Amino acid sequence: MRMRWLLPNPIKTLSSINNLRSISFPSFAPHSLSFRSRSSVTIQIPMAAIHNLTEAGLAKRFWIKFNRESIFALFTPFVISLASGNLKTDSFRHYIAQDVHFLRSFAKAYESAEECADDDDDKLGLSQLRKEVLEELKMHDSLVKEWGLDLAKEHSINSATVKYTDFLLATASGKIEGLKSSGKLATPFEKTKIAAYTLGAMSPCMRLYAFLGEKIKELPDSNGSTHPYSKWINNYSSDGFQASALRTEDLLDKLSISLTGEELDVIEKLYHQAMKLEIDFFNAQPLFQSTIVPLTKGHNPEADHLMIFSDFDLTCTVVDSSAILAEIAIVTAPKSDNQPEDQPARMLSSDLRNTWGVLSKQYTEEYEQCIESIMPTNRLENFDYKGLSTALQQLSKFENSANNRVVESGVLKGINIEDIKRAGERLILQDGCTDFFKKVVKNENLNANVHVLSYCWCADLIRSAFSSADLNEMDVHANEFCYEGSISTGDIIKKVESPIDKVQAFRNILKSCKNDKMKITIYIGDSVGDLLCLLEADVGIVVGSSSSLRTIGTQFGVSFVPLFSGLVKKQKEHNEGSSSNWKGLSGILYTVSSWAEVHAFILGC
Repeated sequence: MRMRWLLPNPIKTLSSINNLRSISFPSFAPHSLSFRSRSSVTIQIPMAAIHNLTEAGLAKRFWIKFNRESIFALFTPFVISLASGNLKTDSFRHYIAQDVHFLRSFAKAYESAEECADDDDDKLGLSQLRKEVLEELKMHDSLVKEWGLDLAKEHSINSATVKYTDFLLATASGKIEGLKSSGKLATPFEKTKIAAYTLGAMSPCMRLYAFLGEKIKELPDSNGSTHPYSKWINNYSSDGFQASALRTEDLLDKLSISLTGEELDVIEKLYHQAMKLEIDFFNAQPLFQSTIVPLTKGHNPEADHLMIFSDFDLTCTVVDSSAILAEIAIVTAPKSDNQPEDQPARMLSSDLRNTWGVLSKQYTEEYEQCIESIMPTNRLENFDYKGLSTALQQLSKFENSANNRVVESGVLKGINIEDIKRAGERLILQDGCTDFFKKVVKNENLNANVHVLSYCWCADLIRSAFSSADLNEMDVHANEFCYEGSISTGDIIKKVESPIDKVQAFRNILKSCKNDKMKITIYIGDSVGDLLCLLEADVGIVVGSSSSLRTIGTQFGVSFVPLFSGLVKKQKEHNEGSSSNWKGLSGILYTVSSWAEVHAFILGC
């Protein structure tokens, strides 16, 4: 059932429904709250959060906007292997040789930017940054000697390195694609613009290396001196390098203050282009070993079958579907008793709102009681799938009873299917979700299927959401509204109401598949209702940070591992000779903060 608070702006517009955004609903989101948290609150976005976003510097805004690219770089086979400590020596040698070319172009670009800057403080800052790059080159020199590398003889510059260095040096000289005044440096002000553009092409690389160093440093096995690449890790995770990245960003912000909107757009394009070239750079590094990422590497459509399962509400969406359906019901309900005689009688809008409130309060209170009743007294040391399954059977009975109350209340009666479809078309999905699914179902080189398993009361809403994104290939398994003509009767054809229903649907889909291909199953979910499916899949990926999911899972011995650290550990084991096969019911679930991580892990860049 999963009733939730309506979050701001779930639907852009519905032509037949007015003023949707002004409606608030009682809480229909038990697993998004702590077990003893408030049962009825009003969702608001703190003004401070809005101000922080708008007041953030240019560099920070770009870094946040292009976070997807930073994740793709982090999950490249080269970075995963380096972080594991098992990257082959020849690969690291090649990388260092290429990075030397990279850094030399950085030093030249800082020098050019210093010449273009017309402020003494800016010139001093750029000069200092150039000196720090030269110090970084000295660190690379020590690595070259340590690894016995002859730069002149052993490694020529590769095409990915050339693309970035040419891009950077062209930018520093004012040769910028799409810039009307490209190459014209007649005035000091025009030169200052070039300095800003140059830093726009450099700051993402600085921030990306600081990000990579920090993420690898956080891993449990990367802090000791025994890690073969500890010198590299320590350099890029150091306070000094983090400060250099910040100074580059601060200078970019300062140099951009007087630029026009069009000129800021140029910097954004340069920033994004630099990020993409960095990903290409890491992907171009040769690997002399097998890697576990991306998951589809080596996929053979003739012999392999990739099966991806996903929850819908708050896994794919920003807002839970029950809130959308409630919103449609309340907004379209009559405001007075003067209802047209040729239409079915409906509950008044005010009565409907009150009924939703009563249902919500009862659901939240009883949900919390149910959760507390199924929790083991003490946290289990070992993973207990059988015990968890038995406990969730009790939760399933509760969900069934709660759905019966919704049907009996009549709150879903009288909704027009066209309003539902329009709502689905305008439903906001999680960033990167549809892009990932498109890359899966539209790829002719993948033998893959995507199944959506959802508690949603109305599968038409889901189908409309994906259809509007040109994803008609998605198989939707959810409940269905009953209609008389185009109007809902208030009844539900119940197909997927509970954790037990979900896992049974999951098993039935697998049984219906031919057994002549090697299958790998992935389940992506965010809630307690997904737990059994997550655990039975070969790879279970948890999106978001549901406290109830983690609390219940942990009590039954489930381990929640950040996906990046889990992949690094698996890569290390793989290189040491252990099997890298993914297998369900291990008791390990992998956590992600975005769909970019899912995409990078399964498909690569």
